[in-house]
Amino acid sequence: MCGIVGWVSFERDLRQEGAVLRAMTATMALRGPDAEGVWLGPHAGLGHRRLSVIDLRTGAQPMSVHRDGAEAAVVTYSGEIYNFRELREELRGLGHEFRTTSDTEVLLRAYLQWGESFVDRLNGMYAFGLWDPHERALLLVRDRMGIKPLYYHPTPDGVVFASEPKGVLAHPSVTAVVDNEGLCELIGFTKTPGHGIYRGLREVRPGEIIRVDVSGRHARRYWRLEAREHTDDRQTTIRTVRGLLDDIVARQLIADVPLCSLLSGGLDSSAITALAAAALRAEGAGPVRSFAVDFVGQTENFKPDEVRETPDGPYVHDVAEHVSADHTDIVLDSPALMESLYRTQVLHAFDLPSSMGDMNTSLYLLFRAVRERSTVALSGESADEVFGGYAWFHDPATVAADTFPWLATIRALAADADNPPPSLFTPELTAALDLDGYRDAAYRQALSEVEHLPDESPVEHRMREIFYLNLTRFVQILLDRKDRMSMAHGLEVRVPFCDHRLVDYVYNTSWAMKTFDGREKSLLRAATADVLPASVVARKKSPYPSTQDPAYERMLRESLRDLLDDSGSPVLPLMDLKQARALLEDGYEGNAFSPTRRGIELVLALNEWLTRYPVRLAVG
Repeated sequence: MCGIVGWVSFERDLRQEGAVLRAMTATMALRGPDAEGVWLGPHAGLGHRRLSVIDLRTGAQPMSVHRDGAEAAVVTYSGEIYNFRELREELRGLGHEFRTTSDTEVLLRAYLQWGESFVDRLNGMYAFGLWDPHERALLLVRDRMGIKPLYYHPTPDGVVFASEPKGVLAHPSVTAVVDNEGLCELIGFTKTPGHGIYRGLREVRPGEIIRVDVSGRHARRYWRLEAREHTDDRQTTIRTVRGLLDDIVARQLIADVPLCSLLSGGLDSSAITALAAAALRAEGAGPVRSFAVDFVGQTENFKPDEVRETPDGPYVHDVAEHVSADHTDIVLDSPALMESLYRTQVLHAFDLPSSMGDMNTSLYLLFRAVRERSTVALSGESADEVFGGYAWFHDPATVAADTFPWLATIRALAADADNPPPSLFTPELTAALDLDGYRDAAYRQALSEVEHLPDESPVEHRMREIFYLNLTRFVQILLDRKDRMSMAHGLEVRVPFCDHRLVDYVYNTSWAMKTFDGREKSLLRAATADVLPASVVARKKSPYPSTQDPAYERMLRESLRDLLDDSGSPVLPLMDLKQARALLEDGYEGNAFSPTRRGIELVLALNEWLTRYPVRLAVG
């Protein structure tokens, strides 16, 4: 995995700027706890913090390769190329010689052989900056689904880039400013591709390659979701999905360090855990190691709500027993979820505030515990976006809503004509931001990108749009969260359901085929039912867990009361204090998606951000 940074300047000699590169690189220490490296050239500097996963001995970075006695390419790279072994053999057949067994060297030599088109051959999750000294050009590349992050900030004579905003913000020419557009993006729950929230900060889009040279920046998409006719029948489709999953999981089990799975007891994570267990058994590699997060008393005191019908615990244990996993439950209590140190660490991992509160903190603490025994974890993330698992895929009113479906769902859950949820911001700021207008423009832009087949029915036409919105917007929110919370502990989380071959294939199956048994994720259930316990096969979709402990809600309210009573709280000028006081009087709702809890979580996170970060708000 790792953390990367870089700086390209066509008007200065960066060989004299080692201190700046080292300072930028140091911000990536948590992402790469095992080693550090800096490379400096006349017009480019690259930094790297390494998390050693493959080729522990000779895979150090930044790595360079030579041609005709001269340095031909150098890279700082984060991620995994899952087909690197096949590519290495192909390159050897073309005359290339390798001095390491790492996928990093395969990446470099693939560039020497095929130029910029080498990205089309990569299967994996990755983000990298590759400098070509002869061309005096930098390539910034991100994997097709955007599993690994990559940010950049243009400068008058080049560019600065890093895995996370903090790496870019460490450069002396960059200041942390958030304007109206950035604040809308931050709180709008839309995740516009390419937007970095801080003014001037951009994110390389999934499936994008950006070339930076003396003539400027040139971006092109090397992969995107395309509409194609699906001609396989149902049984062929189910067999194809299973064949792809078997291959994907086998590839993603390759590591030179301890590996595990993340298990929630839902269909997605259970399928990955079961397939990994089968693959390991076939290799004689012993039981799969699995981890689950839970909360004190959650199973015993669980109350069904609008988004969760059942607790995770019983299903987790059914799967662990079924596949003979070496399983561990990580059980958290409310004081841990509200611990200010952990919340500050979560903020530092994101570089931005979030309203997801206990769900972020619990994921952070889960990954901390996992990292004590494993360096790599397989996750079931993204199956809902690929196969159609969320409730908003299946509710006609939500599907028909003229907005992002998750926003329509949140609004429906919060709907109360007699008592609408209070606004967080002052009336003046609310008017200036025009958040509804921002969301609507983002939604229209997303729809304009969708390709359609000429003979699609109205239902298939709309469902293709719904899937596109989920696979290009909503999934980015979750992948970003997964990356930050895991890499804050130097834990690499792999996401098998984001393999672009699977995404391409399932995206083009019909909605009728995706729901052939009248349930969510029909294709995935049919493809993996033989390796799962019956309880999980029959279980209805349940999202990532959130605590129902009333003590957590009380602690949230106490924190908000303390914030409002402190005249020095930096978030106060943004807030409608009357409405904020009203939040304190609202009843307990026990649901992380309730407007009350989300509002309080966001207020607390914004205040912490403005306190801890040298950020200037240019809003209003």
